Amino acid sequence: MGTELVVTTDRVQKFFDDLEAQKAILSTSTKLFTTLSKHFNSLQDSLSQKSQSLESKIQSLESRSRETLESLDLRETSIPERESAAAARIEEQKAAALAEFEKSISGNLDLPETLKSFSRKMDPQGLLKFIVSKRKESISLRTELVQAIAEAVDPPKLVLDALEGFLDSKAKKIGVTDKRWACGLLVQALFPEGRSNSCEKGPEFSRSMVERAARIADTWKAQMVGDSNGGGGTLGAAEAVMFVQMVIGFRLKEKFSEEFFRKLVMEHAARRDMAKLAGALEFGEKMGDVIDELVKNGKEIEAVYFASETGLTERFPPVSLLKSYLRNSKKNATTILRNGNNSLAATEESSTLELNSIKAIIKCVEDHKLESEFSLDSLRKRATHLEKAKAERKKSSAASSRSHNNNNNKRAYGGGVGGGGGGGGRGVGSSSFRPAKAAKFSNAYPSFNRRNPNPPPQHSPATRYSGPYNYPSQSVYDGPTAASYGSTYGVPHAQSPAALPPQHFSLSGDNMAAGGFRSSGAYGGQTSYGPYDYTNAAPPSYQPPSYPQ
Repeated sequence: MGTELVVTTDRVQKFFDDLEAQKAILSTSTKLFTTLSKHFNSLQDSLSQKSQSLESKIQSLESRSRETLESLDLRETSIPERESAAAARIEEQKAAALAEFEKSISGNLDLPETLKSFSRKMDPQGLLKFIVSKRKESISLRTELVQAIAEAVDPPKLVLDALEGFLDSKAKKIGVTDKRWACGLLVQALFPEGRSNSCEKGPEFSRSMVERAARIADTWKAQMVGDSNGGGGTLGAAEAVMFVQMVIGFRLKEKFSEEFFRKLVMEHAARRDMAKLAGALEFGEKMGDVIDELVKNGKEIEAVYFASETGLTERFPPVSLLKSYLRNSKKNATTILRNGNNSLAATEESSTLELNSIKAIIKCVEDHKLESEFSLDSLRKRATHLEKAKAERKKSSAASSRSHNNNNNKRAYGGGVGGGGGGGGRGVGSSSFRPAKAAKFSNAYPSFNRRNPNPPPQHSPATRYSGPYNYPSQSVYDGPTAASYGSTYGVPHAQSPAALPPQHFSLSGDNMAAGGFRSSGAYGGQTSYGPYDYTNAAPPSYQPPSYPQ
């Protein structure tokens, strides 16, 4: 009886286990069915959406195809008219060019007409020379060159010829600076702002012209690499901007690596045009890396311009960058002042750095119209204070220098005060020599203070001092002629030493006669000198003064 009960219990337990297993299988199947149903529904929805999108694209394609065909038909029908218009335009430009060759450029032509004349003649060298000669009128040149180049028979050829001439001059290192500036104006005139970025319009130049531009760009890049590797030249920011403008304008960006352009942009980021050109180079996501590197290098101002031109102001807020730049500039100015122990030079350098930084911030805020977010009142007051302090330092330095020079002049020309009423013949003639060479020696042996030990000969006063020179502190001093300085530096004398008699000068309380030499002041009280023995190289012996009794 007990055995039957045990068997029955086992069978019931097995039945329940099987039932649980079936339940688990049923639950799993239900979940799988639900998942598959959702998946197939999503696939059906996706296929439906793609089908609708495809149908709309097909309709759009058909519509565009019809429009394109209509446009092609219209262009085909307008070809004869366009050909005749182009031929007429060519004949007009040809006639204008021939007329320009027949007439000579007169000086009465104004700036626009002269530019158009060189452009019609397709004379790149003459055009460059004229642009350089009018460098002071750069604003007018930039305005008139756009219209002048349009008068040329082949504007891109004119500009490329000028660029080839510039590269030749750069290779020869002759007249590079002027031609670089003039060629920059020509490239800007060929690719005005906003035109070089319109890549959807298709090529604007013939294939041969683009290939020639590519060859020029390759030569140009090779020169840039040579300059950066110590080839003796320098690549300025203006030339870098001109190169990038030409590459973008002729659609040559794919011929150079992105890293090359990135280095070029980073090196010359301070140029405002470079920020606009960087957007046309289409760095994409790497543009953020370029701006990051600018910020790390302490070029927050440049970063603001780049972020504004590329639409990354949300990632790089201009106000935050400007505040960071202001803090760093103040810190650098303080460091310079501290390292220089608050010296005058350190103060000047620190003030200049801070003033330039403030001016850059003010210009940047005004360019981007950020006055409502970044107040400039305190910066303008600080800039005014720095400029006034700089002017005061300059004025004080100039006054100190004048005082120092006056003291030196008093020591040089005021050696004696007792003979202040010197010669009355001072007002006649003029001398081309400063008297300091003779007046600044206050002892009886002036030759010891010269480079050559031989002292000057004792000529008569009329011979030695041919021209008078007036000073406020002393009324008489006759400036020496070239002959009197010749003996000091080894120039032979025109007069024989043996023929020179001893010169004795009388001391008088009043003015001496014309041509007389003052007894005191220039030589510390020595009133007469004995003859000099030219056969003896030793210094002359001192002779006591001889006064007439």
